[in-house]
Amino acid sequence: MLEISLLTWGVTIGVIVALLAVDLILAAVRPHRVGFREATAWSVFYIAVAIGFGVWFMATYGSDFGTQYFAGYIVEKSLSVDNLFVFVIIMATFAVPEEHQHKVLTFGIILALIMRAIFIAIGATLISMFSFMFLIFGALLIYTAIQLFRHRNEDPDVENNVMIRATRRFVPITNEYDGGKLFTHREGRRMATPLLAVLIAIGSVDLLFALDSIPAVFGVTSEPYIVFTANAFALLGLRALFFLVKGLLDRLVYLSTGLAIILAFIGVKLVLHWAHEDIDKRVPEVNTYLSLVVILVILVVVTVASLIKTRNDPSAKAHPGSLRATRKDSAVSEPDRASRRDAAG
Repeated sequence: MLEISLLTWGVTIGVIVALLAVDLILAAVRPHRVGFREATAWSVFYIAVAIGFGVWFMATYGSDFGTQYFAGYIVEKSLSVDNLFVFVIIMATFAVPEEHQHKVLTFGIILALIMRAIFIAIGATLISMFSFMFLIFGALLIYTAIQLFRHRNEDPDVENNVMIRATRRFVPITNEYDGGKLFTHREGRRMATPLLAVLIAIGSVDLLFALDSIPAVFGVTSEPYIVFTANAFALLGLRALFFLVKGLLDRLVYLSTGLAIILAFIGVKLVLHWAHEDIDKRVPEVNTYLSLVVILVILVVVTVASLIKTRNDPSAKAHPGSLRATRKDSAVSEPDRASRRDAAG
């Protein structure tokens, strides 16, 4: 059992909040197009912070807990890349101006952290009270993996998101952006700008990803502190990673397949753990070291295979995958997206 003092919790949360504050201040004070050099510098910085924390954590609390942190961080980082796919689709669907994408992403990361903190607290409480929660989490991940694999070549239908439909029903939304404002006045009426719809879409996507990612990381470790820090440090670099790799995301054609395999593997691991604890101690378990190796191997194979595929077939395009079939007739067409871009420009 990992014993973390209140002081350590406080310092950790303080550091994460400070890093988020820097992102938010930069987005609010200096809206601008984030270039490749800036995105690279921030990405390297956040990865270095995550690794530095992991090294300190391993030296302070032991190699076993340190390995759990790095395994959890890698799982959350890989899932966050799929999150980036959806962010790219949202940005394109609503034609978000480049100078405001930084702000939208920072909002998305803050909301994701809040949601994950809530789900971590709930998940840790349930696991401590009911051991069969490992079975439920495992079954949920296996179901998610199957659905993701079935619809791995699809994009989520952003505009038909239930939250977006509800917003359009009750709040009039303009076709044009008004700087970074969420609301504006048109012909004497107070109306929302498309930026509000974007934030709502990002928020609902964050909720769905939190429902998947928290059971996944609990499959690597049951320690709330490790679950929280792995999520936090993986998400902190998401904003910079978006601007760094958004042009390369289309080449990761097998990423959804790889993530489906990882989720299924962790799901099976959770089910085996439940069976070992509640049914028979002779049921084998998958240890953290093996989990880390399996996850890394899957990610390397998926990345290499994707790059080979796109080099041999330049027309191949990656998709983030969907947990349900996408209605083709409701998808946003390219002409519609183009008209949005013209309106926003």
